[in-house]
Amino acid sequence: MSETLLEFPCDFPLKVMGRKDPGFRELVVAMVEAHAGPVPENHVRLRDSRDGNFVALTVIVHARTQAQLDAIYTDLSAHDRVLMVL
Repeated sequence: MSETLLEFPCDFPLKVMGRKDPGFRELVVAMVEAHAGPVPENHVRLRDSRDGNFVALTVIVHARTQAQLDAIYTDLSAHDRVLMVL
């Protein structure tokens, strides 16, 4: 049994970084929703980098289990358009 400091269910912020490309936001939200169900619009924030080439997307996920969060991280990290997931 793995230990976690989180108590589930909980709202968990995921920060996903990538290049500022058309459809990046929609891609990330769709990947999160595949594991967590619908994400309300007000649970998604987008911030451009200073030079405008990159974007940081914060998605608040209603996580039910650690395994669910791990699966989201794994899928996002494996995608070629995603540079980093925190």
